[in-house]
Amino acid sequence: MKRLAMLLALALPCAAAATDYTLQPASSTLGFSNTFQGETFNGRFGQWTAAISYDAANLASSKFDVTVNLASVKTGDKDRDSALPGADFFNVANFPEAHFVTTGFRQASGKVIADGQLSLHGVTKPVSLEVTFKPQAGGATLDVSGTVKRLDFGIGTGDYADTSVIGGDVKVTAHLQLTAK
Repeated sequence: MKRLAMLLALALPCAAAATDYTLQPASSTLGFSNTFQGETFNGRFGQWTAAISYDAANLASSKFDVTVNLASVKTGDKDRDSALPGADFFNVANFPEAHFVTTGFRQASGKVIADGQLSLHGVTKPVSLEVTFKPQAGGATLDVSGTVKRLDFGIGTGDYADTSVIGGDVKVTAHLQLTAK
């Protein structure tokens, strides 16, 4: 009986640990959509890293840490692609990266929500993302989505603050292909 108690005591901390995952960049995407003069456009970031630990049965042990190279933004429109890294929007000369780190996870209406802090353009604010996690042999897929209010982070202020021209709500989406470490 004493041995059983000792084995359980040693096993319990291991059972609470989330699985660490390695991002497969070639099959993963981090994108966004917004509107310009009423027309929807999509964009994506070509360079970003993600440290993911996740356990659907024990969300308290899960965490996301994502860093995005903002200069890697592409929307397929030459003018927009040259403007976004500039001083009027991301200002990559002074703020080259965005960083999201989770502060916790919660269940809401049958969905998993990742709450965290987004640092963008010198501003840090809370952001919540909906999470869909699907385990697979040797790894998983992880889809996240949420909305970021660009003006909360000082993106596109001044002449570009008019949300009837450039939408104020930016939808963020990611599809991550993960391999268990």
